[in-house]
Amino acid sequence: MTNKQQPLGFGFAAASTAAEVVDGIDLTGRNVVVTAGHVGLGLETTRALAHAGANVVVASRNPATAAAALADLDRVEVDRLDLVDPTSVEAFAQRYRDSGRPLHILINNAAIMGGELVRDARGYEAQFATNHLGHFQLTNELLPVLRAAGGARVVEVSSWGHHLSDIRWDDPHFESEYDPMVAYGQSKTANVLFAVELDRLWSGDGIRGYSLHPGGIVTTNLAPWLTLEDWRTMGLVGEDGQPVIDPDNDMKTPEQGASTTVFAATSPLLAEIGGVYLQNNDIAPLEVGATPVTVDMGSGPLRTTVGVTPYAVDPDAAQRLWTLSEKLLTA
Repeated sequence: MTNKQQPLGFGFAAASTAAEVVDGIDLTGRNVVVTAGHVGLGLETTRALAHAGANVVVASRNPATAAAALADLDRVEVDRLDLVDPTSVEAFAQRYRDSGRPLHILINNAAIMGGELVRDARGYEAQFATNHLGHFQLTNELLPVLRAAGGARVVEVSSWGHHLSDIRWDDPHFESEYDPMVAYGQSKTANVLFAVELDRLWSGDGIRGYSLHPGGIVTTNLAPWLTLEDWRTMGLVGEDGQPVIDPDNDMKTPEQGASTTVFAATSPLLAEIGGVYLQNNDIAPLEVGATPVTVDMGSGPLRTTVGVTPYAVDPDAAQRLWTLSEKLLTA
């Protein structure tokens, strides 16, 4: 396969913030949807895009909570979306389509990580259902308004966690033994593959796909089951109980973590590039030969790498996942 994962040195760094990345970019008249755009990385993403002039719809399972968190921002509205409920996804997309607005940027940001095994009403493992399948359905339901934009971007907030698992083609829903972090890894690999195939299928319509690793950000609500001691063991929180901020070693503030999302969504430097995995506001290199790794959350400091695994950007696997996802939505 052609290796599109070639860093280009765009001039930003691991420590760049979302505000710095979008500085000088005018998003007036641009319409954006951000899932879970009211907490953690999503909130910083929404804030940066709204300050640049965009009209932002934040999709949330808890609209009242989201509205309170976003009350100080102009041009931001909230609508209800539950990614594990296909009826809710369909209803959200229908309301947006009925509004008559084109959609210039869709940021599939919402995610859950780890914890006990949970299944949705269809019996699907909840991390795969939330992090990938719900966003897959949402994006396809919004295809008409993405096309109507005359140039749109879909951004998948993945993670270094894709290193934890390839797609479990024979058992994606863990009918056999469940491992919470393997399940998370599978869902994050799915995010990357989704962007690869979306870009292949839809770039002719002016719709480009991107995935990314935002960095390690302790202050998100991604894994509420982790204790303060767990964060300390992983080296992400100091003895004082405060997050360790060291962006060159992938430990970032929410403002720094959101920068790569905002870069993918807005940067003119990516105008002719799509279907790539980004990290630290650049295209991440391909980690040739990389295979899934095992991480014990309680075994010591967590060390990530800069790059993307070959299985996460494999075009054949991307097509296979698209077909599987369509099948699961119609089952």
